[in-house]
Amino acid sequence: MARRRLPPLTTLPSFEAAARHLSFSKAADELGVTHGAVSRAIRHLEDSIGVPLFHRSTRMVSLTATGAAFAVEVREAIDRLASATELASGQEATGVLSISTLDSFAAKWLVPRLFRFRRAHSDIDIRVSTSEAFADFRTDGIDIAIRHGNGRYPGLASDLLVKENLFPVCSPLLLAGPHPLHSPADLAFHTLIHDEFHIDWATWLTSAGIQGVDPHQGPKFYASALAVQAAVMGEGVALGRSALVGDDLASGRLIRPFTFSLPAELAFYLVYPPRALQRRKVARFREWILAEVSADAGGAP
Repeated sequence: MARRRLPPLTTLPSFEAAARHLSFSKAADELGVTHGAVSRAIRHLEDSIGVPLFHRSTRMVSLTATGAAFAVEVREAIDRLASATELASGQEATGVLSISTLDSFAAKWLVPRLFRFRRAHSDIDIRVSTSEAFADFRTDGIDIAIRHGNGRYPGLASDLLVKENLFPVCSPLLLAGPHPLHSPADLAFHTLIHDEFHIDWATWLTSAGIQGVDPHQGPKFYASALAVQAAVMGEGVALGRSALVGDDLASGRLIRPFTFSLPAELAFYLVYPPRALQRRKVARFREWILAEVSADAGGAP
């Protein structure tokens, strides 16, 4: 077998980080070394393979065509080494599983069910972080994420979790009083609770053919969970998102005063790097959450 020609392996982390950030300084910060150390490593790599990998200017760097193609292969090789290291050390089966999701989905859907995963997999410790930003699986330490979107995540795998319908929800208390909610037109006498991050009341009212209701009055919340909680407390009527109000409807804390609902354009997806399922703790979580979703849907896939 011919002797393999390999680049200086110690230079590859510096190159991969610099190629990803398009910055030697940011790569140095990520790796905990100096800017000069990153620059020297990349220069040594270029000298070794005999071609330039970066275009350098006073204020910025950019990849050459060769550098861009090489960066893809190096990144994949580093990811494979990371996965192999976890397999060899046994950390892929147990230890900490880091999940990134949205705060409202965590509060209203994920956290109330996580005890079942812990009961089935007591050797896996869960770490849940909430953020609207997409996880960078290479640098954030995130194993798997739950995101609200259209399901298209370049370079990543995704599974549909929950499609949504939007409909008014309120406390049962609002069925009584001087202006009980019997029809959508009665919304004119009640406070509308707004979830600023998602579909607004104006869209729902127009779709339902309702006029004479001010779609802009009422308190506004950025987090869906806060809007739902305000509705539970009887502060008004919120646009419920089916994925987030199911438990409150089942318990009777909320009711649906009307039957009309509006399909949402976006849905919740499980998102992860394709190779992540080689780690058993990630595969176990995926299997569990898909089973939970199927159970919620009455066994439907």
